[in-house]
Amino acid sequence: MALPDIVSRQDWLDARRGLLEREKELTRARDQVNAARRRLPMVRIDKEYVLEGPDGPVRLLDLFAGRRQLVLQHFMFDPAWDTGCPSCTADVDEMSDGLLDHLAARDTAFAAVSRAPYPKLAEYRAQKGWDIAWYSSFGSDFNYDFHVTLDAAVAPVMFNYRDAAELEAAGLGWINEKPCEQPGISCFLRDGDEIFHTYSTFGRGTEQMGGAYAILDMTALGRQEAWEEPKGRSDDPHRASPDFA
Repeated sequence: MALPDIVSRQDWLDARRGLLEREKELTRARDQVNAARRRLPMVRIDKEYVLEGPDGPVRLLDLFAGRRQLVLQHFMFDPAWDTGCPSCTADVDEMSDGLLDHLAARDTAFAAVSRAPYPKLAEYRAQKGWDIAWYSSFGSDFNYDFHVTLDAAVAPVMFNYRDAAELEAAGLGWINEKPCEQPGISCFLRDGDEIFHTYSTFGRGTEQMGGAYAILDMTALGRQEAWEEPKGRSDDPHRASPDFA
């Protein structure tokens, strides 16, 4: 395994100060991007989506639990699967009750939605010991309308704001080849009983859900995935994360 160079404390300090300047640039750039995200226009949700929860059918409005905002995880769970997506599972594993409490304190609800029938979600949720709000979109247009279930036979394929031709040109043509589930996060704002879609992110944008990546990014070995620079910090050369950004 390739390790960092060994240097004197002073050389390390000089290099660290140089990196700090870049980190400050990134912080300022992130603040600007976050501000631009808050300035995005929004779209009124006119379709009445009916989802299934522990107490039966619910509307999208019900997922707000009376709060002003809703952060929704599009959790990959195909109706034919017996278990949920491992990556989506890891995201929820990293969520704590404290995190949900902090969201609630800012008038923001969190919920997950998957296409598998609700009994499968309930069984998996119980196995994992989770306490998150989780709903089934089985039989509805919800997943297709938000481009996390991709099936050209049902709706034109669009993933991460690229249509089928753009995905092919970007080397992601495999997404067009057969129906598939993809992860995503969508944000909604409520004004009275009106709901507005304000933001969605897909691919590596969903890394914001989990905390482990942010912590690993501070370490010398990083995420230990083959795509990272510098090369050679992973014992497993096959461990790789595709870049959908």
